[in-house]
This record gives sequence, structure tokens and C-alpha cells, in this order.
Amino acid sequence: MVRTPRPLEHAMSHHLDSPLARQDPRLDICDLYVFRGERGTVFAADHSHSFAGPDAPKGLHPEGRYEFKIDGNGDAVEDVTLRFTFGERDEQGGQTFRLDWVTPAGGETIAEGRMGETVEFDGGGRVWTGQAGDSFWIEPDVLHAVGQAFQHGMKVDLTGWNPDKAGNLFAGHTVYSTVVELPDGELSRIAAPDGRIGVWAQTSLATDSGGWRPINRAGLPMIHPLFTQYDEDLGDRLNTNGPAEDIELHGEVIRSKVAGVVRAYGTAADPEAYAQTVMERMLPNMLPYTIGTEAAFTFAGWNGRALTDNAPDVMFSFAANTPVTLGIGRESVSPKPRDEFPYLPPVGEPE
Repeated sequence: MVRTPRPLEHAMSHHLDSPLARQDPRLDICDLYVFRGERGTVFAADHSHSFAGPDAPKGLHPEGRYEFKIDGNGDAVEDVTLRFTFGERDEQGGQTFRLDWVTPAGGETIAEGRMGETVEFDGGGRVWTGQAGDSFWIEPDVLHAVGQAFQHGMKVDLTGWNPDKAGNLFAGHTVYSTVVELPDGELSRIAAPDGRIGVWAQTSLATDSGGWRPINRAGLPMIHPLFTQYDEDLGDRLNTNGPAEDIELHGEVIRSKVAGVVRAYGTAADPEAYAQTVMERMLPNMLPYTIGTEAAFTFAGWNGRALTDNAPDVMFSFAANTPVTLGIGRESVSPKPRDEFPYLPPVGEPE
């Protein structure tokens, strides 16, 4: 039986966001980032958050798959999958990994190595896996107030909250990350003529029957904090299908939740029409990015996601059609992201 989570165990960005993910945090997807690196496009995903506690299993699951899926023609179906698999964790906490490039025509191994090592592969790409600092920030009181609002169709109730005392719940915490940097030429072969791609991350667990059970899926940031903190069934269901089915399977519930909040605020003449627009922007749930450009997940537009983008304020305000802010930003992250590969914050003491 899955236990009922205490408030702080609910979704945070994509952290521990569903019963399935909480059963083994190694398979949880905390965040997905796609941005311009030193050589090309960087795909980075965080897993296995230290927030799960000291007794939670560490590292990445040796019976799991960790995948970046890339759609190049806009049909919300992957054209290329970058697939990580891992060996058993050794006495020192290390693990081996393998990275495969998979297409509908088949797959090939493009890199192998150990956690903590940067591995170069043919064509100028490189890969890194290992423990890193968490570059995401969240304010728990605002987070849970947003979750209640979208669950019950009401305004975000921050009565008694003091923004001057806002703090980042994840400052100093760690994750286990997968990072791949690909030269533009490798991606341009599958991208749309304008260089656009859609990206999502997926984790799956091997089953006794020889198949794979989907555990977690992440595209746009903050989808789960908005809609599933107090809707555990939806939290699991959002992880079990591919993006191409999102509107059919989840569109109505997302539209309904948005309409309830916007109606409560009275910020749209037609809350249903606004909610439809939000739903169609969020689904299919993929992170859009144009190859060769600087990433920016902002109020002005969504183009990939950089490590320091303020995704909570952007998504909460967009969905509610009114300003919603955490009261904190990138300054609350410590240690800070790096300018060089693998870009994620190092593990270290808070500043």
C-alpha cells in the first residue's frame, strides 16, 4: 500500500511527484533542462534527490532506464532516444553507465564509463553522470498554496505568509544527474527545418515479464506541482502515456483545474476559453527548444530551460492568469551552477 504523503512530500517541481516515483526515488525525475552549452545542445535531468531522506536508496537504479526523448517533426513521438542504463552500485558508491542512441530503426551504444567521469564520444559529443547540487529552488508555503488552489478551484491563499522570510527548501541538497551534450549537426538531422525540437525525459523499470514499466515523465516544468499535489491518481496517470496522447487523456482535467482558479480570480472574461489556451500550450507535455539558440523559460516565451530560469513564477502565474511569486530566485541556490561542462552545481556546502 502506498502511504499518504505528508505535505512536504508532495510534488516540488517534479520532485517525488507521484506514488510511483516515491516508491523508489532513484527513478524520480526532479527536473529536465535543455540549453545551449559550449559545444552544442545540453540535455540534463536530475534524479534521486537527497530530500527523500538518509534511508532512501542512493544513486541510479541498475534495473532502470533513464531516457531523453527527442521529437523532431512535431508529432509528439520520439525520433531519437538517448538511453542511459547503469550497473550495480559498488562499495564506494560508484556505478558504471552505458549511453545508447536509439531510433525506430534500432540502437547503438555511443558511450560507456563511470559516474563522475566526462566521457567523449564520436562526433564531438560528451556525457557525464554523477552526484550534483540541485539547481532548482522552491518555497514550500507558496508551492502548497498553489496546489490547493488548482485542486479546489480557488485563489492562491497565502494568508499569513511573509515573503521576507521565504526560503529555498532545496538549498544545499543533492541529486544524481545525467548530462549529454550533442553538437548541433547531430541534432539538425532530426530537427524541423527551423531547428525546433520537443524534449521529454522518461524513467522506466524492468518488469519480471521482460518488459518495461513507465515510472516518471517530465517535459515542461511545474506541471505536477500545479495539478497533482492533491490528486495522486492524476500524478501517476500523467506518467504512464506518451505526449501524443496527453490532450486526449488529460486535456479535460487540466482545462477544468485551470478554469476553476481563473474563475475564482475573475481575471478572464471567459475562464473556459483561457483554460483551453493554457491546456493547449502545456499539452502535449514536451519542452520546446530551437537548436543553436540561448535557452530561456520566461514570461516572454518557452525555449528550452536554463539552469537558472525561474520556472515556478512563470508557470504558476501563467496557469492562474495572475502574478504568483515564490519571493526567492536564483540567488537562493547554493552551490551555484557551473559555466563549464557538466554545468550543474557541484556537491558542496551551502554558501
